Formats: sequence, C-alpha cells, structure tokens
Amino acid sequence: MSRAPVAWSTSNMSITEGHRLLDIRRIYLEPAAAELPRGREILARFPDAERVEVESHHRIPELYGDETNVARWVRIKTEALVLGVKKSLTARPNGRSADFIAPSTANGCAMACAYCYVPRRKGYSNPITVFANIDKILGYVQRHAARQGAKPEPNQVDPLAWVYDIGENSDCSLDATISENVRDLVELFRFLPNAKASFATKYVNRDLLDWDPQGRTRIRFSLMPAADSKLLDIRTSPIAERIAAIDDFVAAGYEVHVNFSPVVVREGWLESWAELFEHLDDALSPEARAQLAAEVIFLTHNDRLHEVNLGWHPKAEEVLWRPELQQAKRSETGGWNVRYRTGLKGRHVAALTDLIAARLPYCRIRYAF
Repeated sequence: MSRAPVAWSTSNMSITEGHRLLDIRRIYLEPAAAELPRGREILARFPDAERVEVESHHRIPELYGDETNVARWVRIKTEALVLGVKKSLTARPNGRSADFIAPSTANGCAMACAYCYVPRRKGYSNPITVFANIDKILGYVQRHAARQGAKPEPNQVDPLAWVYDIGENSDCSLDATISENVRDLVELFRFLPNAKASFATKYVNRDLLDWDPQGRTRIRFSLMPAADSKLLDIRTSPIAERIAAIDDFVAAGYEVHVNFSPVVVREGWLESWAELFEHLDDALSPEARAQLAAEVIFLTHNDRLHEVNLGWHPKAEEVLWRPELQQAKRSETGGWNVRYRTGLKGRHVAALTDLIAARLPYCRIRYAF
C-alpha cells in the first residue's frame, strides 16, 4: 500500500489560514525507520529538516522527561517530528470506544489540549512520532480481525462489526498530514467484512473526504462548549468547524459519532452544554441524525499534568484542577489521577444525559462516565 513520495508544501496541509500547526525543522529518526519505504516518503516531505539519528524513539532526552521543556511546549510540537519503528504489535481489548485498541501508527500530537493524558506518559513534550513499518501493522490488524470471525452478538460499541480504535495516542486527522499511514488503514478496513476502524479527532482534515471508506471507518468528532474549547483545546479546529464538517463526512461514507468530552464542571456548565446541543441539532442533516451516537466522558486530570500546565497555561488549571470537587486515585505510573467525587459525579452524569435526551433525542448514548 506504499505510495510514491509526495512533494511537501504547506498546501498539503488542511490547516486554516493563520493556524499553522507544523513547521518541521528537525526529525529524530531511528536508522531502521529511514530505510523503510514509508520512512523515505516522510523524509522526502521535509527535505530541509535537520535529521538527528537516535537509538530509540522512546528515549530522546531533549524531548522527553526534561521539565525545562515546559517553556518550549508548543514550539517543540510545531518544529519536531520523530520517525520510528513500532516494535510491539498487539491489539488490546477495550470495550468502550472500541472492541480493540489497534497497534498505533503514531503517537503524540501537534495540538496542545490542556487535559491530554499523553504528556503524563512521555513527559513535558509530546511531538508527533510516526511509525514507518506500516506494512507490519496492517498485516497484524488484518490477521487479528480474521481470527475474531463474526461478532457473536451486538454490544454498545457496534451491533455487527469488531471496532478497532486506530488513534488512541494521537489524532489521526492530523497524522494524515504527515504520512499515508491513516489512509492505508482506512483502505484496509474497507475490505475487512467483520471489522471497522474508529478514531476520535479535534481536527478537521477535509482531505479525508476523498478516501471512500464505504462505512467501514467511524470518526468521532470531539465536542465541548465553545468557551471551554477556546480555553482548553489549544491549536485545534474550532467547535463550529467540527460541527459543520459532520454532514460532509457522513456524505463521504464515514460513520460519524460525537464525543462529548471532556465534560468540565464549572459555573454555568450545564447551560453551556445546552447551547452546544442546540447548535449541533440545528446543523445536522437527517442522514447524520439517523446514524449519530455519542460518548460522554467527564474530566479526569492528573497531578503531574497539573504541574506541567502551571508552567505554560495556568489559566486552564482554574477549571481543570478543582480539589473541592475532585477525589484522587493512585495511577499506574505512580502519580495521582483526579476525577469528580463519587455521588457528585453521578448527579452530573445524569443531568447531562437527561439534557441530551431532551435536546438530541435521536442521539444514542453509547456510554457515559
């Protein structure tokens, strides 16, 4: 599925005028990745970028684990790209957004959402890492889906197909401006009779409209009140633009769901969500409404990310870090995750799902937590 190298220019990127996300000046690369066809394609797209060989895409001290990088948070996301080889290929069971989490073709992001969990794992900066061994990943996914056979019974993920999340640690719409990895996956799932791809996105990339997914890829546009997005969804497509894209993606053959995520509790939060639902209802065609479903995910935050954010975006922490409303739980990495208190959260979830039922009665809620 490899394609000929594409000459790179800013016209290759579906980024609105004045909102340039990527200006790649340095590529950190594993030598093995540079030898693969996909690796050569990516390097050809950025011919003027400095190339820095690294032993492992996981271990780049000047990018990861250095707290002084907080001051260069957005600059690193804009200027750095990592090119590696995905060594471990597994499909993990999920059960919420998907049945399985597919092996990732990328991780990290050029956007800078203040609540993103990826920086907790990589530390202080998480520019895009692209994996060049796409043929190995495609082969693994195809074999894994074949082993599953027919889905024995419907579940909240999908009534018929096994659904694979292909973008757990990145935004596939933005990844598609870097390489053909995402397109290769969409084309693969077009021909898998028992499986679908799925990914969440905060970035409208209209190049995807030409890919002819034939209903075998589900895009989940993440939505929140516009005021919250302006504060928290840094460097993403505006909420109005995401909503306006839904009908076009449905018409292009995608299944389109929405993620109401993350839900941030603050003064007037429920009224803000009501305004969002009114906007969404006004924008959707009958075809989009007929296939719409939603995930509702309330904020989970983290003490280490809180400290990072204080170094570059402290205003966000005024609504994200609310100890009087939150309770802590030790995370797998040794830090503390915080979420809204038991009891309080249950009431908030019920209030929001009731509001969805009233304002968007055609929108099935796949899960809410």
